Amino acid sequence: MKILIVDDERLARERLTALVHELGLGNVVGEASNGKEALSAVHAYQPDVVLLDIRMPGMDGMQVAQRLVNLYPQPIVIFTTAYNDHALEAFETQAVDYLVKPIRKDRLQQALKRAQALLQKPTSTDDTPRATARSHISINVRSNLKLIPVGEIFYFSADEKYVILHWKEGEALLSETLKDLEKEFAGQFLRIHRSTLVAVNYISSLVKDNNGRCYITLRDQPTRLEISRRHLPTVRKVLKDMRLSSF
Repeated sequence: MKILIVDDERLARERLTALVHELGLGNVVGEASNGKEALSAVHAYQPDVVLLDIRMPGMDGMQVAQRLVNLYPQPIVIFTTAYNDHALEAFETQAVDYLVKPIRKDRLQQALKRAQALLQKPTSTDDTPRATARSHISINVRSNLKLIPVGEIFYFSADEKYVILHWKEGEALLSETLKDLEKEFAGQFLRIHRSTLVAVNYISSLVKDNNGRCYITLRDQPTRLEISRRHLPTVRKVLKDMRLSSF
């Protein structure tokens, strides 16, 4: 991957460059110290990924990210900042991750691997800009916004006009459709029923009851989720690819 590093602090740029080199997941093709330089560098180097600081003199990182949304091909943005008060706004710009300084090597690795996976998806034949999947979903909790990491979500279930998000701390209502979630998180979540999307990483096994109905069991969870006959062949294939027991 071609990576552009944008930060107004020289030492921060040097540290990120060193971490990228250690991880071996891409090459740093350029640096910029402010928003204006960042936009020029994007046009010059055509990076796949931009590691973007937020608080910079002049044009800040949010303004840069908003400009990048309109580019094609659109580089993947990973925010790198000393502050966590812009997280919700960051994901509205289609950023795939939000790293808070001091940036840990394992968190940068996780973010770059997510970017790498997105870049390896087959590209469309039309001129539609590349869409990026969110790493967090925002929900309302007692009139406050909360970010839920997608990696902590067990499954989504449809309930009339709403979708219910199920995660380790409970449930939350979303005003999104399963169809849109399935498209956005293709490869991360598997449709097992017209009303259920399951996180692939949490699938434990496929079981059958005495009446011949098939269910997905989840790792470390007592819940059993029914598989529709329509989706059973696809589910079996995924389980086989994952080398989980099936029948």
